[in-house]
Amino acid sequence: MPRSARTMAVCTVCGLVAATVYSVVFGGNGLVWFLWSVLALATVGVLTARRV
Repeated sequence: MPRSARTMAVCTVCGLVAATVYSVVFGGNGLVWFLWSVLALATVGVLTARRV
């Protein structure tokens, strides 16, 4: 896996942890989860594009 794709994957996992912690501490927020899902889809796109 290229370095940039690995970095994006790590950021996505860290974002998931941050969104989970935010939801536990402050309550659920749809915008936080929407932004995380956009980041996750972008990461999947980068990982898929790198394999082609």
